[in-house]
Amino acid sequence: MSKTKLHEVIQYPLISEETVAMIERENKITFIVNPAADKRDVKRAVEELYEAEVESVNTLITPDGRKKAYVKFKPEYKAADLAVKLGIL
Repeated sequence: MSKTKLHEVIQYPLISEETVAMIERENKITFIVNPAADKRDVKRAVEELYEAEVESVNTLITPDGRKKAYVKFKPEYKAADLAVKLGIL
């Protein structure tokens, strides 16, 4: 998958009280992603764009039609480090 396609998968990180708490407690970051992207696409995009090791991805489609991806990182990689790079924390 090319870099342009990777940027089309991840639209932006979601920032709220709940998602900031998830970064600290569960080592997860929440992204809004392209509705056509599947879990494998999201995992590949996060690993290649942010050079992070992803453990799992959970997705859901919100009532307003946006697709959220909860990305959990492996224990040796801290979600807080990526959150600081992205300007979330």
